[in-house]
Amino acid sequence: MADSQWQMAQAPLAIGHPPSAILWIGSLGGMEADLVLREGLPFKAIHSAGVHGVGWRLPLNALNLARGFFEALSLGRSFQPDVLLVTGGFLAAPAAWACWLQRVPVVIYLPDLEPGLAVRVVSRIAARICVTADDSRKYFAKRGRKVVVTGYPIRPDLRQATREQAVQHFGLDPVRRTILVTGGSRGARSLNRATCAALADWLTEYQVIHLSGTLDWQEAEQARAALSDDLRPRYHAFPFLHEMGLALAAADVVVSRAGASALGEYPLFGLPALLVPYPHAWRYQKVNADYLVERGAAIRVNDDELSARLTREVRGLLSDEARLSQMRAAAKAAARPGAARRIAEELIALSSPR
Repeated sequence: MADSQWQMAQAPLAIGHPPSAILWIGSLGGMEADLVLREGLPFKAIHSAGVHGVGWRLPLNALNLARGFFEALSLGRSFQPDVLLVTGGFLAAPAAWACWLQRVPVVIYLPDLEPGLAVRVVSRIAARICVTADDSRKYFAKRGRKVVVTGYPIRPDLRQATREQAVQHFGLDPVRRTILVTGGSRGARSLNRATCAALADWLTEYQVIHLSGTLDWQEAEQARAALSDDLRPRYHAFPFLHEMGLALAAADVVVSRAGASALGEYPLFGLPALLVPYPHAWRYQKVNADYLVERGAAIRVNDDELSARLTREVRGLLSDEARLSQMRAAAKAAARPGAARRIAEELIALSSPR
């Protein structure tokens, strides 16, 4: 990528490739800014908004998309990229069309199995469409050879985490089974409340790492305070955790939503999962969950079934070693290592010095 007036972070796109200037474009008010800047990458925000199912907000959202398009055009002229990578969401549309008009190749990486409206639209102009699994090919039947199955890219710190490190980091009992519960950085209220209700039962036999998210952290603290003195040390609650690899390495089972990361991170660790699709995310999380369920790597519990099934399902799984072993093997079989490198290779192949 060209380096004009920007003071760019330099990073190799792949092993053996010379450093490349990278600019991350995000949405105004999005939570990604802090994460990107924490990694030392430059960040620019543009306007974006959804247009599907927004009702009376449609005119304003369309205006924001138009503003984002012109902002992306300006960034393109200043930064002069050689290739653009987008991963979905309505930020993808203005950035992709602006780059396409400037004859910059557009590469899509689809983390979920089913594409949203923005990815479907952008796929018409994409030079390459990278997908997590073969199941996504059916959504791009007309794109033919543009579709490449890469797997889900995993951060290096996740790949390097070990159970021994996790036991030491969290102060875990090395012989007690560990339940990991996570609802993402902001949390999942129904999942958090069902977990808090199950603690008194689970902690008699197991230990729990609970990532509550920032919104429900106070409830998690109250749940911990209400535990008896002998159970409290087995409950390890955090609002957010940067050392996610250690949490995954420590776990014998994970309870979570079914976002795209479940398709890559849980198979990496051979981790049996109990997945609770977010009920208001169209059907993307249900499709993700069912992909792992069909392969024997997960159990799906609908959000409205949590209070009735969560404790029983987790206990039943952890008490059945044969089933746990089968699910571990199935999860590992679903892993596709080296995804980040394959996506980088596609970017390198399509980029050309300007």
